[in-house]
Amino acid sequence: MAGTQVTEPAGRVRDSARTRAEILDVATEQFAAHGYHGSRVDEIAALTRTTKRMIYYHFGGKKQLYIAVLERAYARIRAAEREVSVDNLDPVTALRRVAEVTFDHHGAHPEFIRLVSIENIHNAEHVKELVKLVDLSGPVISMLDGILRRGRAEALFRTDVDAVDVHMMISAFCVFHVANRHTFGAIFGRDLLDPARRGHYRTMCGDMVERYLSLAAGEVDGRAGA
Repeated sequence: MAGTQVTEPAGRVRDSARTRAEILDVATEQFAAHGYHGSRVDEIAALTRTTKRMIYYHFGGKKQLYIAVLERAYARIRAAEREVSVDNLDPVTALRRVAEVTFDHHGAHPEFIRLVSIENIHNAEHVKELVKLVDLSGPVISMLDGILRRGRAEALFRTDVDAVDVHMMISAFCVFHVANRHTFGAIFGRDLLDPARRGHYRTMCGDMVERYLSLAAGEVDGRAGA
């Protein structure tokens, strides 16, 4: 009939979403293991219940698939950060919670760390394209900025550090303990992902950021540099 809108059956929509998610899962594993240039769409198709043609249908090409993998990887850490309800926490506890969530996420998703490392090897070639389409930094920086403002208003935090500094500090610790696990273990004989030490390192991350941001630490640093 004229004027009747035809909608795609719900089952087909679910199947399409499931196929897309499965492709992204396998592509994430492949790109994390072999990098962008070392991964092949034929191999990704062979490892999924789909075809190369279907991958191109859903994503457009290898480059678009890789960028979609990066986008989902970053979206997951940002989603984990947004789940932290910091408004009801005092500034110090809120800061520690953000650090702990980042620590937990990176430990549970080593493939994310590998993707980030690969992008850094290639000068963030694809991330630079992704940031033109998606805000990768705004949510976490906005949240940290709010925590810092509250902490300063309560005379808890130093004033010479911004949200990007704090994010860098948290990321540096949380990325290192995953990215450098093997070299660190070979040199020092300690597995940074040893479950027995996980709680120790998790607390250590929060302690490090809290201590650095404390007003007392800032005052001591200022006198030392005078």
